[in-house]
Amino acid sequence: MVQFSEKLRGLVNDRWLVFVASMWVQSCSGIGYLFGSISPVIKSGMGYNQRQIALLGVAKDLGDAIGFLAGILCEVLPIWAVLFIGVVQNFVGYGVVWLIVAHKLPALPLWVLCVLIFIGTNGETYFNTGALVSCVQNFPKSRGPIVGILKGFAGLSGAILTQVYAMFNFPDQASLVFMVAVGPSIVITAVMFLVRPVGGHKQVRPSDHSSFLFIYSICVILAAYLLAVLLLQDLSSLNENVVIFLTIILLILIVLPIIIPLFLVFFSEPRPVLEESLLPEPEKQGSSRMGSFVLSLSEVEDERSSEEDTLPPSERQKRIAHLQAKLYQAAAEGAVRVKRRKGPRRGEDFTLLQALVKADFWLIFLSLVLASGSGLTVIDNLGQISQSLGYSNTHIFVSMISIWNFLGRVAGGYFSENIVKYYAYPRPVAMAAVQVVMAFALFFYAMGWPGSIYVVSVLIGLGYGAHWAIVPAAVSELFGLKSFGALYNFLTLASPAGSLIFSGVIASGIYDYQAKQQHEHRIQGSVLGPGVPLLKDDFLTCYGSICYSLTMGIMSGLCIIAFILSMIVVHRTKRVYAQLYGKPLA
Repeated sequence: MVQFSEKLRGLVNDRWLVFVASMWVQSCSGIGYLFGSISPVIKSGMGYNQRQIALLGVAKDLGDAIGFLAGILCEVLPIWAVLFIGVVQNFVGYGVVWLIVAHKLPALPLWVLCVLIFIGTNGETYFNTGALVSCVQNFPKSRGPIVGILKGFAGLSGAILTQVYAMFNFPDQASLVFMVAVGPSIVITAVMFLVRPVGGHKQVRPSDHSSFLFIYSICVILAAYLLAVLLLQDLSSLNENVVIFLTIILLILIVLPIIIPLFLVFFSEPRPVLEESLLPEPEKQGSSRMGSFVLSLSEVEDERSSEEDTLPPSERQKRIAHLQAKLYQAAAEGAVRVKRRKGPRRGEDFTLLQALVKADFWLIFLSLVLASGSGLTVIDNLGQISQSLGYSNTHIFVSMISIWNFLGRVAGGYFSENIVKYYAYPRPVAMAAVQVVMAFALFFYAMGWPGSIYVVSVLIGLGYGAHWAIVPAAVSELFGLKSFGALYNFLTLASPAGSLIFSGVIASGIYDYQAKQQHEHRIQGSVLGPGVPLLKDDFLTCYGSICYSLTMGIMSGLCIIAFILSMIVVHRTKRVYAQLYGKPLA
């Protein structure tokens, strides 16, 4: 009994259990992805027009993007408290919306619903921040896979919650809003005390690689299964029993990763005592204090020549030690003046304000605005894009891009981790690579080549998703973990900022212009001779690849600019990554 209680205590404090619990949190935290399903319910229940629904959509986007408070609170409150704040916001925000839509409360002004939608959706920023901060601290040397998998589950949460809703077969559509308020609140409340930093850097096991492979396998199976289920439901009518059966299999796949911590704690032999460190030993030992001054390897780096990077590790270490000795001696004799350090160096812990004055941080942010903003523009307009090409069933493409978005996040974390781990090369090079892929996909559509909608759905889904696995991991490496929550939530502003310009100004402006041109041609056809019949409100609709081809061409060029910015970051951070991930110098 004593041994069992010890193992149970070990299970609760195991970093893999924290990771699995965080996956469950993320699997129901992408509430914003369900707005496309919730908005028709609100529209019919409240009698709103499309402009009013668009205002609710803006409130949703703002709630999803503004996460500064969540990032700040992660530094002063325990993680369970941060998650609980998100639960309260989600439950109150969408709970009151459900009461209004279901007419259990009197109708309230539109601005009140905007506030409620903002509050409810903003709750997911607390879920995202709490899960990411905990797991990145517990797995400091596996940031890419951790961020990729967690963000991937957040991307899939809309499809997961939709499938669970279909299983219960609620009598009215307003029950979808009720499930959004209650479902995530129950799940996250149940696991919020498990999600926390547990000193995971001291829990390294030789089997960790196999555990990650198992998680990756589950992710691939889950993505394939969800895609098959969504296509099956779109193409055929399934009875209630089949839907319940399919949903139960889905839930089993989501719960299945719990096997890893259970096996490691109860069925494997005691692990060897290993520890992951954020910096290699030479750099840790390369700092010393002399009075009120700090001498570190940054001063030595200034004295190094580019030729030393090509030297063998042993010879390079001798050169660095020699330079250090000369620097210390010169400082002691007063021959040189050692400057006070004005702040952390890249690879150390930054606050948000300290990061905001660094060129690398803004280069990453601008690159993210251009590329991720372009990807979000495609995702937000994919229904209209497919409709303009003559496809009646647009849900297939929306579902398809969601699945590829998930796979992009998982794959982005995996491949970027291999780049830094095996080659000690800057992680942003992976971001640059996917931006080239996105530029190609957008150019493919702009040229009007056959099958462009499928190419865009797959490659933009992969590229956009990969950004949200690569960028948070890279920022945590360059600017530290201490204020990771605040840094991450600042970066989340990039996508909506880009989409606001690219979708709200460029794409919509070009679409309306082309629709107006087509409308004028239809009028001429109806007056001067046979032409396309003019329907009511038909001028609002554009047909053909011309509707978005110019927009796609512009965004393709923007992705190339993003690629250039990413490569500048790669060039500037080579030495940082060599120090963080390079082999210890002999």
